[in-house]
Amino acid sequence: MSYIKKKLLSGNEAVALGALHAGCALGVGYPGTPSTEILENFSLLGGKAEWAPNEKVAAEVALGAAFGEANSLVTMKHVGFNVAQDLFFTASYSGVQGAMVAIIADDPGMASSQNEQDTRSLAYAGGLPVLEPSDSQEAYDFTRLAFKLSRKWNIPFIIRTTTRVAHSNTIVSYDESSIEALHPAKFEKDVQSRVMVPGHAKPAHKRLRAKHADMLKWNESDESPNKIIDGKSDELGIIASGVAYYHALEASPDAGFFKVSFSNPLPVSKIVEFSKKYKRCVVIEEGDPYMNSQLLSAGANVEVRNEVWRFGEFNSDRAKAQINNDLSYAPPVQKVKPPQLCKGCPHVFSFKPLVDLGCIVAGDIGCYTLAAMKPISGMDMQICMGASIGMGIGLRKVLPEEQARKVVSVIGDSTFMHSGLTGLLEMVYNPPSTGHIVVVVDNSTTAMTGQQEHPGTGRKLDHSPAPHTVSIEAVAKAIGVQNVVVFNPVRDGEKIKSFLEEKLATNELSVVILKQPCLLAAANLAKMKGK
Repeated sequence: MSYIKKKLLSGNEAVALGALHAGCALGVGYPGTPSTEILENFSLLGGKAEWAPNEKVAAEVALGAAFGEANSLVTMKHVGFNVAQDLFFTASYSGVQGAMVAIIADDPGMASSQNEQDTRSLAYAGGLPVLEPSDSQEAYDFTRLAFKLSRKWNIPFIIRTTTRVAHSNTIVSYDESSIEALHPAKFEKDVQSRVMVPGHAKPAHKRLRAKHADMLKWNESDESPNKIIDGKSDELGIIASGVAYYHALEASPDAGFFKVSFSNPLPVSKIVEFSKKYKRCVVIEEGDPYMNSQLLSAGANVEVRNEVWRFGEFNSDRAKAQINNDLSYAPPVQKVKPPQLCKGCPHVFSFKPLVDLGCIVAGDIGCYTLAAMKPISGMDMQICMGASIGMGIGLRKVLPEEQARKVVSVIGDSTFMHSGLTGLLEMVYNPPSTGHIVVVVDNSTTAMTGQQEHPGTGRKLDHSPAPHTVSIEAVAKAIGVQNVVVFNPVRDGEKIKSFLEEKLATNELSVVILKQPCLLAAANLAKMKGK
């Protein structure tokens, strides 16, 4: 006998449950706030989940599974979508034979990110369909729907969440009788669909656009998850998507609403008709004026969105201000403690020799990025994952020799696995005339997102032993780095300083690994071993 169950879940937990109930055979991703908990929960629920070295590899694994007619899930944050673009922009051409769903978690307001890009704009450019849940119930429902629609149109589907949807808890209802079993996996040869040489890609592009036309027709039908709510008068209509819908609903409950859930391809014609019913129409959306621009181009009765509403995370006060054209609105300033490395973090010591020697430090993404802040002030630049090595090499090649010899690249162990290997290859292949030094701050975990595993920890996502542990030291030696040394940053401060001082004066290539586990990760591991 079937019955409806209810659970209080975050958006990320709801996605994990939805994937499990959709018969997802494999979940792959790279940890990144606000998406990290999806795969962790999928694994806890009994799903097969893996951390990949980076987002592109994760997407490749997921695509391979979907080529085998299985259901696959890939998770990442918005900047991780950049890393995987090469795969996605052609996978929309090749299509899939099973189902592939990508959860891309945007971070409006940059709570833990270096930019606040909008996944919808990139998905539009890549021809990838997008669903936007507004709460945990829709996160569950749309995940299941995305698998269904991915199979219907044989194309990867994107689910765009944002910070508030990913981390807020709402009630999720589901029917246990509707849970789907795993789809049988098999491979059938289809070279024309999967080998994207120009002769195959040209007709594939036409097939993609035909799919879009069919998706658009469906999205403008009554089957679509979009919702139209009539207003109490014809004064105000609001077009909204994602969590911005609830903020706008709270700000103006009497307005008419077109709630956009399937945002690419956008049901423009249907929204244009909706806009004609109201004297004023406002588009409320987090991030880019993605919907606003398309609707204005189509002649919809919508107001031009002021640029001020592009920046930051939405809330009901901000939605109300936009509706009232109040450009003076500013979110209340909250006094917060500046972010700092954890008390007792061993890698506070890693930066002291660099600061003492007056190094120009090209830094990278990770909790050690906080060393750029006072009181350490030990980092001069940080852009994206893995960029530290390339930026350091570039500086070395153009600066006057006296300054060039001060340049050092600093990267974490997880970031090194993610995208530091290619930078190291560049250093060996095109070495600066003054040599170069790469310092790997190795805390044996992916610390900033919650102590997740990576290929160098010797453990898998579920903390079970991995068959091999990748050694940064061995990799650097195998690539051809002349000097590879390992120090303990807590105990070996003077040795590290002496080694750096010596090598900065030579034209040699060096990798210095400062290895000491994260205290939080070590404590968590000890708890797991004690169970």
